[in-house]
Amino acid sequence: MWEQVPALAGVLVGAVGSYVATSLTERSRWRRAKAERWDQRRLDTYASYANTLKHQINLAQRIGAARGFQHAVDPLPPDEGIPQLAEAEARRAAEWESVLLIGDAETIAAARAWHEAVWNVELYARGLKDDPAGWEKAIRRMSHARDDFYTLARRDLGITGPPPPSGNWPRAWEQREG
Repeated sequence: MWEQVPALAGVLVGAVGSYVATSLTERSRWRRAKAERWDQRRLDTYASYANTLKHQINLAQRIGAARGFQHAVDPLPPDEGIPQLAEAEARRAAEWESVLLIGDAETIAAARAWHEAVWNVELYARGLKDDPAGWEKAIRRMSHARDDFYTLARRDLGITGPPPPSGNWPRAWEQREG
């Protein structure tokens, strides 16, 4: 009987080792799957927020074009555009809550700076500001804020490499600033 003890001990050690290895592997797999799910949710949240804000920007620029400001080719009369702008802002505010829940602090700050820059452009679209030089400065600020948001969102998502180049559109800005 004592001759079987080493064999039984070996079986017991093997079983415990197998259990521990399987548990660690499953725990690691679960953590990876959880991280992937949250990465996907962050990507979806950031993309949805950006697309919502881009719609708002498009409306503001089109209304601004109807008020005589540059950089939009499809003017939208203010009496038609302002209600659409209000709806777009409501959608943006709803998307914002998701960003607040899932984003990291720096990306949230960049998103806030971007939508504050958009609000400034909206002041022109709504007729509350009318300085053409201020309009162009607001457009540039909004573009830089967008670039900052994308840079930080990409970092939060673990996307390596440089962000896409800034649009710097229209080229007339470069000529005036150069």
